[in-house]
Amino acid sequence: MFHEARIKLTAWYLLIIMAISLSFSGVIYVGVNNELARIESFQRTRIQRIVQGFPAPLEVSQTPDADAINESRLRIITTLALINFSILILSGIGGYFLAGLTLDPIAEMVDEQKEFISNASHELRTPLTSLMTEIEVSLRDKGLGLGQAKKLLESNLEDVRNMNKLSNYLLKLNKLGDGSAKLEFKKVDLEQIVEKAAENFNVKFNLELSKSEVVGNEESLTELVTILLDNAIKYSKKGGKIIVKTSGKTLTVQDFGIGIPDNDLPHIFDRFYRADSSRNKVSVDGYGLGLSIAKNIIDSHKANIKVESEEGKGTIFTVTF
Repeated sequence: MFHEARIKLTAWYLLIIMAISLSFSGVIYVGVNNELARIESFQRTRIQRIVQGFPAPLEVSQTPDADAINESRLRIITTLALINFSILILSGIGGYFLAGLTLDPIAEMVDEQKEFISNASHELRTPLTSLMTEIEVSLRDKGLGLGQAKKLLESNLEDVRNMNKLSNYLLKLNKLGDGSAKLEFKKVDLEQIVEKAAENFNVKFNLELSKSEVVGNEESLTELVTILLDNAIKYSKKGGKIIVKTSGKTLTVQDFGIGIPDNDLPHIFDRFYRADSSRNKVSVDGYGLGLSIAKNIIDSHKANIKVESEEGKGTIFTVTF
C-alpha cells in the first residue's frame, strides 16, 4: 500500500516540479528569442543605413547572419531540454526519497496503530474468554447451586472490572496522546502530591521529602506518582525498601527489586510492553499501560524522565520539571 502511495507521491512531485521547470524554460526561451530577434532587426537596420549611405552593391558578408542566429536558437532549445531532462532525473530520485521521508512517519503510525489494536484485542480477549468459558460450563451444569452461582458471578464481575479498567486506560491514553485532555496548570507542591499518592497503598515508603513547587496539574501529577509507586511495588520483593524523594523540581522513586534488562529499557514506555523479567519473575496485575500513561503526563508537563536500572539491584525513576 505504502509503496504504491510512494510512487504516486513521487509522480505528483515530478509533475509539479516539471511544470515549474518547463514554465521557467519557456519564459527563458521567449526572452532570449526576443533578444535574438532584436539583434537581428538591429543588424538589418544597420545594413540598410550602410546601403543608403554607400550606393555600392551590398556584399553577402554585410547581410544578417541568419544561420548563426538560428543555430543559437537551436543551442538554447537543446540546452534547456538537457537542463529539464537533468531536472527530471534528479527530481525523480529526490522526489522518491522525499516521498519516503514523508510517508515513513505515517507508516510508523499505522504500524503502531495495528500493534495497539492487536494488543488491545488480545488483552480484552483474555477476560472475555474467561467469561465465556465459565458461563458455558455453568450452563451445562444442571446441578448448579446458589453458592456456585454466586462464585461464578463474583468471578465474572472481576473480569468485567478488568475490562473496564483496560477501557479506561485506553481512553486516558488516547486523550493524553492527541492533546484533547484539557489540563489546568497551577503551582503545586510535589511533597503534598507524593504524600497523597502514598495514601493509596498499604505499603510503608521511605519518604525523603522537601517542599518542591512546580507548575502542573495536581490530578495528573498525583496519577503520575501513583503509577511510579505502583510500578516500584510490583517489581520489588514483598516488604522491599522503596525510597521516594522530592528536591527542587525533581521527583525520584527508587526500588531495590528485580531491575530492568538493558535491552528492555528503551521500550518500557511503549504501550502494552512488559519486560520478560516482569512476566517470568513476578506476578503482575497490569496491562503494560501504566508507564505509557506516565510518559504522556510527563510530556504534557514538558518535563523529563530518566531511568536507571540494574538487574537484581533495582530501578530509579527520576522526573525533572
